[in-house]
Amino acid sequence: MSWPNSLKTVFVIDHGPVMARPSDLPIELDVFNKPRGHGPGAFIPVTPVCKSLWTCAAEASFEYCRIVWDIYPTGRLIRFMICDTKVNPIGSWGTNQQNLTSITYHFAQLGVPIPDARHGDSNIMHGLTAALEALTECTDAQLEKLKSPENKSKVHNRGRVICISSFREDGYIRSLESFFQETIIQINQRNFAPTHMPIHHCDFVVVNIFPNPPTIALKEHPRLELCPLLSCEIISVCASRWLASRLVSLVLQHYELASTTVTGIPMKEEQNASSSANYDVEIFHPVAAHADILKLKNESALFLMKEGYGYKTVTLKWCTPRATSNSVEMWPCSSAYRISPVDVTSRPSSCLTNFLLGGRSVMLELPRSGTGGRTTSHMLAAHGGEIFLHSLLIGRSVIEDPPSISEGSGGRVTDYRIPDFGELMKENKLVPYLFTESSGPTLPVERAANRMERWTQYWPMTISSTIIFNMGVHMETLTKIITNEELTDDHVIECKKVIYNLLAMESRNEPLPPTCSGHRDRGAKGNRREEQYRILFKECEIMLRHHCRSEQHRRVLACLLECRSKGTTPNPLVVPSTAKDVSMETASTRSSIPDTPLSPVSMPVAKTPRLDVRSSLAGKSLLEVWNSSVSAEVSRKQREFVGRVKAGGQGPVKLYAHLDKEHET
Repeated sequence: MSWPNSLKTVFVIDHGPVMARPSDLPIELDVFNKPRGHGPGAFIPVTPVCKSLWTCAAEASFEYCRIVWDIYPTGRLIRFMICDTKVNPIGSWGTNQQNLTSITYHFAQLGVPIPDARHGDSNIMHGLTAALEALTECTDAQLEKLKSPENKSKVHNRGRVICISSFREDGYIRSLESFFQETIIQINQRNFAPTHMPIHHCDFVVVNIFPNPPTIALKEHPRLELCPLLSCEIISVCASRWLASRLVSLVLQHYELASTTVTGIPMKEEQNASSSANYDVEIFHPVAAHADILKLKNESALFLMKEGYGYKTVTLKWCTPRATSNSVEMWPCSSAYRISPVDVTSRPSSCLTNFLLGGRSVMLELPRSGTGGRTTSHMLAAHGGEIFLHSLLIGRSVIEDPPSISEGSGGRVTDYRIPDFGELMKENKLVPYLFTESSGPTLPVERAANRMERWTQYWPMTISSTIIFNMGVHMETLTKIITNEELTDDHVIECKKVIYNLLAMESRNEPLPPTCSGHRDRGAKGNRREEQYRILFKECEIMLRHHCRSEQHRRVLACLLECRSKGTTPNPLVVPSTAKDVSMETASTRSSIPDTPLSPVSMPVAKTPRLDVRSSLAGKSLLEVWNSSVSAEVSRKQREFVGRVKAGGQGPVKLYAHLDKEHET
């Protein structure tokens, strides 16, 4: 079993003279002194008070531990190594030491660092070595797993070391990285006792703190994998302003936590109880509580960057508690997670905590979209003195029946050939094969892949894109027999009977099942029955060509080609004994490609060049255009009058001119 790096964490904090320096940011104190007389000296100014770097580091690490232990009371262990002239270990991996009361007591016993360097400087490297030694110690959970021989090889030891100090140059930090890597390698080469085990991976985080304003700005770099055993990250931050917020951002990354801001909480004013105002309270919880929100289409709009911090928060609106909201068990909750208030000492956080611990529950809803209504996504409620964030089901409830495969996001999708797809899977099911016998020239897996490729070369996915698979008993025999690896003479006869039956149906002008919408969209021609039969035989030919793998298969294809080329309806009781050569295609078969989504791409047909009509009609009136078209049509359809041809277009032609000559004679 592989535990995450967050299972064991060791803080290494410098306790030397460098940490005794003030942070140079005075603490704001609300002090009112009674004036002594009048004049400029009536008020005596208060001496500014500043926290030391040690105090800032201790408070930030305490806040880190508080958040972790609020959300994970067990299973996440933290220890401290305080470094001055020697290493002072605080706490152990035992569960009785995992609390702030024990940690703060030991910090108080150590006291603040001595600013005089003559008492000795601190050596942070000794603290890093002690931290790695502590990571080799097995926890109770690891010892329990190591007791069983089958799980002994599966237990991995992973941890994290967070080093907080004030460094003067980048070169020293680089030397710390090299020293830490070499120490891990040396420690893992030992022979460990049954209560210890090697370190499989360690996450090394170096936090450099400096006063305000900074004297030396050291370079940061994100988390990098230095070797398979070690990853390192360097952070440089101002101790008084941003250290606490930076460690809060780290705890979200290290323990996979997320932030939620409950907005619109109605509270009475502290100074005026008759009026109320709306407040916001931010809480931390495992990121899994936002799993349903992450599935929404507009989820990116719900996550807003928190000002001054390096993480995002989700804003959920407070819903007015109802009488029925106390029945927590009645709400469809999918999961529940512990929470930790971010600002635990603020009045809004304290009021919300007391409200929930009093037995009330709070519903939280997503922000309303432009046209959407209210969507209740979470609920805050207390169980056994601990507050939990419950994730409510936004979509389909788990107690409902599972969705049908014919239901899609866009509505009911009933056009897919779902039963036929089930039959396809049954016919091509793979079974274990023992290599005790000769498998032939090809492996069974290759034969199965070839079979699946042949079956799916032409397999329409929707009902509206095929005709032959909607014919029922008329085509069932052909569609099932033609897919066989080998055909017998009886199989060929049965397939030919199906072809002759289709020709007979065409001659009787029997109706076919409704064609796909693409054929109907082409106008009246697409709805004509002869057009439907033409598409039917096109699709039938495509299917036979894809399954044409033997001489018997080619006999069936040749029968179809011969019948369609003759355009006659043979007697279904007489089966022709001769077959055409499949390679000889007529003009009708070369254009026989059905208009379906899975049809092969046909070769482009040469088009007749179109005349430029606008250039030929330029400068002509409508009467001239009409006469020229009529004369062209007449000259194309009938012969010219003989008399007009003999006259040669010289004036009008007189009919029966020979009658006048006979009268004169």
